[in-house]
Amino acid sequence: MAKKKGAPSFECTECGWQTVKWVGRCPECQAWGTVEEKGQVTARTTAASNLAQPAEAIHDVDSSVASFRATSIGELDRVLGGGLVPGAVILMAGEPGVGKSTLLLQVASSVARAHPEQPVLYLTGEESAAQVKKRAERIGAITDGLYLAAESDLGQALGQVEETGAEAGGPQLTIMDSVQTFSSAAVDGAAGGVTQIREVTASMIEAAKRKNMTTILVGHVTKDGNIAGPRMLEHLVDVVCQFEGDRHSRLRLLRAVKNRYGPTDDVGCFDLNEDGLTSLADPSGLFVSALTDRVPGTCITITLEGRRPLTAEVQALVAESQASQPRRAVSGLDSPRVSMLLAVLQRRARLATLMKSEAYVATVGGVKITEPAADLSIALAVASAALEKPLPNRFVAFGEVGLAGEVRPVPGLQRRLQEAQRLGFTHAIIPRNPDGTDSIPEGMRVKEVGSLPEALNLVLDGGPPKEE
Repeated sequence: MAKKKGAPSFECTECGWQTVKWVGRCPECQAWGTVEEKGQVTARTTAASNLAQPAEAIHDVDSSVASFRATSIGELDRVLGGGLVPGAVILMAGEPGVGKSTLLLQVASSVARAHPEQPVLYLTGEESAAQVKKRAERIGAITDGLYLAAESDLGQALGQVEETGAEAGGPQLTIMDSVQTFSSAAVDGAAGGVTQIREVTASMIEAAKRKNMTTILVGHVTKDGNIAGPRMLEHLVDVVCQFEGDRHSRLRLLRAVKNRYGPTDDVGCFDLNEDGLTSLADPSGLFVSALTDRVPGTCITITLEGRRPLTAEVQALVAESQASQPRRAVSGLDSPRVSMLLAVLQRRARLATLMKSEAYVATVGGVKITEPAADLSIALAVASAALEKPLPNRFVAFGEVGLAGEVRPVPGLQRRLQEAQRLGFTHAIIPRNPDGTDSIPEGMRVKEVGSLPEALNLVLDGGPPKEE
């Protein structure tokens, strides 16, 4: 069906697909709420304008103005690469109630104390200034140089940026909580829509670059865990951070998904308590139980969150079942992967009792483990529970287990062993490395294995029953 000349069309802001009438979901990229009305496309030419500032030779550009400023919050500085960069725009995303506003209020207070020469502006579109102050009193974030403004209009918010600390050149840090609650009268659409989010973000980026002001935008996430709004929002900003955590756990993790000024393979750990968020330089103790006796069904592993090694404990319980389909329950681990490991143990390691037994596998402290390097520790914990044989004291294991029962190498082997030694572990089982294991930490007894049955024979006093 041909479109009439001059008739308005509709276009997807994500992939560019066009149609003559509006639809709620783009059939091309399957995104919801991204199809917007567009006028007839016409060719336009923009004439050159007078330059406000001519281009400079790269040798003459002063890069010191973009140096890091520490926030005094160690875990945040670790993730950002050293601190906040003047003129940078940071997008902080996370689920409701995870602690984004609490963290940023602490950041605002800490920056205001560390750099009193310029104020810090906190713009809230979801709460009143009184509500934000009550939270600040609870977490000890009341300080001079921190200004609050409850606004939801973009024009008013930009006015606050211009007026706050005008004599000092404007605020050094502006926090907008959240970007989905602000709207501009210059464009159509309700707050939180694609057009409004694009306009609010573009305006704040322009103000941040012009005033050399660090800006943090709080973003909501969808049910799938993605940042709400157009995908181009993540391309416009300089840094994208994800704040994660289970509402039933005190642990909170901060990751940098995108960072123009530093690495993206590091993670920050925080402890959420009544006084706010506390940086955890060594969070391993949260994920290991306090049991001192050898108990069947427990195994320690070392996981890598980016470049950071973390100690975690896997616990398993195997019980007889009278049901035709025994129950499997998993917490903190990938359920399909645990089911695969149970099948590998049953078939490759000859643990036939698993076929008619209930299996419960969980992590300690609410930590979530997703990397395949935890496969070996999960399998050893389940086998230990099934055979009622405890694993050795001060013992760790890590390695990926395949469907054929082989144990595959994992990255960061040396870093994991060093972390295990630092925490007092003396025995370890690791995958067999064809190139050899370099510089095993002194004092550690490390055994290399190539298959799961071999690992079970080493640590479970003879391992599973032998095939007749």
